[in-house]
Amino acid sequence: MSKGKITRENILSKAFELASENGLESLTIGELAKQCGMSKSGLFAHFNSKDNLQIAVLDYANQIFTQRVITPAREKTSISIEQKLMLLLDNWLGWNHSFQGSCMFLDAWKETSVETEPTQQVLKKTIATWIEYLRIQIAKGVESGEFRHNLEPKQATFELYGLYLSAHLFYSIHGEQASNQHFWQGVQRLLANWK
Repeated sequence: MSKGKITRENILSKAFELASENGLESLTIGELAKQCGMSKSGLFAHFNSKDNLQIAVLDYANQIFTQRVITPAREKTSISIEQKLMLLLDNWLGWNHSFQGSCMFLDAWKETSVETEPTQQVLKKTIATWIEYLRIQIAKGVESGEFRHNLEPKQATFELYGLYLSAHLFYSIHGEQASNQHFWQGVQRLLANWK
């Protein structure tokens, strides 16, 4: 790996840490340069704009998300779809709790500017990819007969994601324990209805 690539990886690692603590919007080239012990111009040479920096951090965060949430479930080849979904959901909540209970992707989302800002376009694609991954897992459960044949995977994914969004909100209002309790009760009810 070239020195430039190593430096970029180190910058992205620090940027990811800062964005996790303070939100993606707070991430600026000036603050990141200060935290990395670099000049603004030296750091700017790696990204050329704040948008490019934020997009690079989102791409980096997506890689970390895949490593922490999806890969551990993918590696379990001898478990049922339900067990795989439970593992994915557990990893997903763990991902949130590593950011003080908040999801970096959802925190950075702005509904009003999705089509115009490059950062929002990347966020939209990232979240849509994760939702589609969940839909595929549920569809596999229908195909294998683990879930009832008339279960609509898109609707099931919508309801499951709704529980996640509720857990996201409840965490900030009522704390981790209450959020987790309500989330898992909702998941158990959904899964019972899917069979």
